Amino acid sequence: MAELATLARPYAEALFKAVPAGEAPSAAAQLAELAQVADDEDLKVFADSPKAQVGQVFEVMVSATRSALDSRVKNLLQVIIENGRLAALPEISSQFKALVNRQSGSSDAVVHSAFPISDDELAGVVATLEKRFGRRLTARVVIDPELIGGIRVVVGDEVLDTSVKARLEQMKVALTA
Repeated sequence: MAELATLARPYAEALFKAVPAGEAPSAAAQLAELAQVADDEDLKVFADSPKAQVGQVFEVMVSATRSALDSRVKNLLQVIIENGRLAALPEISSQFKALVNRQSGSSDAVVHSAFPISDDELAGVVATLEKRFGRRLTARVVIDPELIGGIRVVVGDEVLDTSVKARLEQMKVALTA
């Protein structure tokens, strides 16, 4: 089977071209919600069943979402199910979000921290990171106690690791070299 990213790209690009720029963030959120639904193991079993019809899978997916879906997102979902590409939906969502971010000049950032970060602290960290990366960032915090202290930031394929764990690893390498 072809790489998921290769399968997902045409779907993400088609939706991106169909959705007006002002509605793209909303479509991205809807697609992300559908991707979470598609990751459910029970749904995967149901969708892969030879007895399940396309319309049934579609209705289950739409009814499992909390928000109302845009007609273009529904059309995309219908095509994905008809073509047997439901497994690619999380990657389609990811690629669509990347296209929306590129259009708006922003990026998603995952801030790994050993301890919880308050909203005020996060705002300060994001302001510093925006200067460092040269673009607007939408940050999400993930607690990772293994870092011991400090933070590790992932923006796309770029990583900024100022954690205590990373510094200890650097010291270990320096001492054993």
